[in-house]
Amino acid sequence: MAESAVTFVLDRIVLLLDQELKLLRGVRGELEYIKDELQSIRGFLRDADAKEESEEAVKAWVDQVRNIAYDIEDILDGFMLCLPPTHQRHGFIGSLHKAAHFIKDLRPRRHLATQIQDIKARVHDVSERRKRYDLKILDHGESSNSTCHTWHDLRGDALLLEENELVGIHKPREKLIGWLVEGESRLELVSVYGMGGSGKTTLIKKIYNHQRVKEYFQLHAWINVSQSFKVNELLKKLIKQLWGEIKQPVPQGVDTMDEIELKTIVKDFLHQMRYVVVLDDIWSIHAWEAIKYALPDSNCGSRIMVTTRSFDIASYCKEHYGHVYNLESLDLEDSRSLFYKKAFGENSCPPELQGLSQNILKRCGGLPLAIVTIGGVLSTKEKIVIEWEKIYRGLGSLLEINDKLENMKNILSLSYNDLPYNLKPCFLYLGFFPEDYIIGSSRLIKMWIAEGFVREKERMTVEEIAESHLYELINRSLIQVAETSSVGRVKRCRVHDFIREIILSELRDQNFGTIAVEHSTKFLEKVRRLSIHNSVDNVPQNKSFSYLRSLFMFGVDTMPKSYVHAFISNIRLLRVLDLRYAPLQNFPNEIVNLFHLRYLSLRSTKIKKLPKNIWKLKNLETLDLKDTNVRELPSELFKLQWLRSLQVYNNENENSLDLLMDKVYGFDGQVGIGSLVNLLELLCINVREGGGAVRELGRLSQLRRLSITELRTEDGTELCSSVEKMRNLRTLFVASAGEDILDLQFLSSPPLLLQQLYLVGYLEKSPTWISSLENLKMIFLKEYRLMDNLLGVLQDLPNLMVLRLDGAHDGEELCFKVGGFPTLRELEFTGLERLKFVIVEEGAMPHLEKLYIRACDKLEKVPLGIECLANLKVLDFYLMSSEFEMSLNPNKHGGDYWKVSHIPSIISDYHILDGHVGGHALM
Repeated sequence: MAESAVTFVLDRIVLLLDQELKLLRGVRGELEYIKDELQSIRGFLRDADAKEESEEAVKAWVDQVRNIAYDIEDILDGFMLCLPPTHQRHGFIGSLHKAAHFIKDLRPRRHLATQIQDIKARVHDVSERRKRYDLKILDHGESSNSTCHTWHDLRGDALLLEENELVGIHKPREKLIGWLVEGESRLELVSVYGMGGSGKTTLIKKIYNHQRVKEYFQLHAWINVSQSFKVNELLKKLIKQLWGEIKQPVPQGVDTMDEIELKTIVKDFLHQMRYVVVLDDIWSIHAWEAIKYALPDSNCGSRIMVTTRSFDIASYCKEHYGHVYNLESLDLEDSRSLFYKKAFGENSCPPELQGLSQNILKRCGGLPLAIVTIGGVLSTKEKIVIEWEKIYRGLGSLLEINDKLENMKNILSLSYNDLPYNLKPCFLYLGFFPEDYIIGSSRLIKMWIAEGFVREKERMTVEEIAESHLYELINRSLIQVAETSSVGRVKRCRVHDFIREIILSELRDQNFGTIAVEHSTKFLEKVRRLSIHNSVDNVPQNKSFSYLRSLFMFGVDTMPKSYVHAFISNIRLLRVLDLRYAPLQNFPNEIVNLFHLRYLSLRSTKIKKLPKNIWKLKNLETLDLKDTNVRELPSELFKLQWLRSLQVYNNENENSLDLLMDKVYGFDGQVGIGSLVNLLELLCINVREGGGAVRELGRLSQLRRLSITELRTEDGTELCSSVEKMRNLRTLFVASAGEDILDLQFLSSPPLLLQQLYLVGYLEKSPTWISSLENLKMIFLKEYRLMDNLLGVLQDLPNLMVLRLDGAHDGEELCFKVGGFPTLRELEFTGLERLKFVIVEEGAMPHLEKLYIRACDKLEKVPLGIECLANLKVLDFYLMSSEFEMSLNPNKHGGDYWKVSHIPSIISDYHILDGHVGGHALM
């Protein structure tokens, strides 16, 4: 970890010395000396990192090196704050170039010289002390990963872990399913306990999603409890899931209800319903006591499942009726199968590595998380004995202790230590999020970039490099995928509890940051990153945070205005400020003085406008104002030349199950937007005023994602002209203004890299240019109301995976021709009011896996030829005619049932009948 800090500050010094600046007069020699010594020291840090766990003197030396790097960074950032504001440009060098000619007060330069002299002396001292510890220079190529010739994009393997690499679950799965769907009609509780990493959550998730469980229960909900739970938040999550089951928005006023009111709503809703509720990861009896009275026993066969690490808690929750199951470690055969799949990608092992594999498995003790972690490390190594012996020797020293929990932590520490230096700060950054927090991948990536963790490479954006870091952490089993997009990208991720414990330990040891989760939180002298959980009272007001680089707040419900102003005024070196969901009514004006700020999120706050002096945030790269009340941006914002992501929008219904189904409100576009030439992401601009704003969009040639609303018919040609200049565009969302025609026929040269296209509005005919988008993976069409050959335009797209049509066809028939849609995986029809027939010719859509049919009233039968879709796994329909549903019901001798009998999952989604919740799975 010290290596990453040294590398970061070396990059800045080297860049500085490459410039001919008058400000360096008197310190250039010292900076050259510091650079040379740090470069020399960096070569020994890999060896030192490996030894510091067992040698206290080496650990102290590494700490000193890290602190020197931190102090150099503080000196350079602090010096920039002394420069005249009118000459501060993006980045350190940009600021110094002009300031060198304008500083009349020499005190900052003298102070800089004094500080550099002090640093030089400290660097000399640590350099001399290094010679005492017999440290060696290790290969600088890839740290301990130098034998891995190339990093492959194996994200598919990482995402499929839970589906394809599960072993040893058949027996417990069948037993637990039996406890759920069989037995007495009274409410029963099933508790599953076992040590961390034993696979409790994974097993229960498979059971929860099992076909028998889905069919048997009318309602389903899954709640992650965790240690720092809040009863009201748990109840609100439960309400959101239950109402989501019936495709309805949550009742009004839920956010302001107290605990008793929330429990009453849940209890009344579940009354006379057969439900299953999973309470995952309960840490205390109090957690169970706080929620159990909201879950009624209506003698309908309902079940509650609990996972915990404690036998006492499992037994207590069971009370009088239910079962307790101890999830034991894997046996040798299952351990071997899991390990081989993770380490080699198949259920076999080269003969020369079988002995070492057996020894490693013996040390893992049958714990799935340990097996997956070590297998992930070894999957990146050459499959040769010498490399594997290095890992085994490390395991041998770590796993001598009998305490399994300690063994587990040591194994996970090994996985962390094996990370390349550039991934370690990215990984540690995950620790600032609360336990069980689902982390948005885009959000995380932008924070990494703002902190400077991502180094530039040729022909790649820093966002692409950061995303590769994310996938590498996933493939090493250090991050779990929580959600993927319809086209396979990781949308959200999380960190396993035990891995987070490793991170928290490293945060303290490396002085990387502090989490203020309780009043007794200990703060080091120089806190560099701070995450405040639940209450600002956990942070002492007399503590100085002048060295802070990142500030987060989670679950903070109240925050005095005076506290905000005082705190922000004291953190002038801040780069990342994430205040989403903070109780803010107005934009804190002190923020504009944070010259180094790169990332600012005020998402889901109640701010209404930005100050005109927002221009002072000259280094700002990300501005996230989603779900705020901001509708207009000051023209001064367009001076932020380095802005890369601008998100200012919200949805009509924040509780919507499908945000694309609702009206999106963006910010009012205006002349000047074209000056933000470095924008990669613009979400979402309202162009109802048309004219100059639409034309200026053409200047944003670097855009990857663009969302436009309220487009007038007369501005369609201008928009086409602008979009043609966006050669790097990957995602495009365009919605028309009211009843205006969406006129996009003039896009003669569309962005060929486009992957996702959303068009909302009336068209006179399908744009022919869509058929040229060979990289298109997903298309969503709403309110088209076309009767022309829509499918003919789309059917030959070679990479299309998802097609969603919402009111986008006004004819009576849709025909999928033989050979059409060769890569389509997911197809959805919604609201095709005149549709009577769907025909699937044999050979069409050969890879289709999911088919959704919704609110197509006149469609009385399943698609003709559906029996030819051999790979179809899910048929999901709701709000369809009774004739449609009856034709598929095997209990009512449905005439079309034979056509769909090969589909594993056929679901009639929940709908309201005579005031009662109905719905079922047909298979």
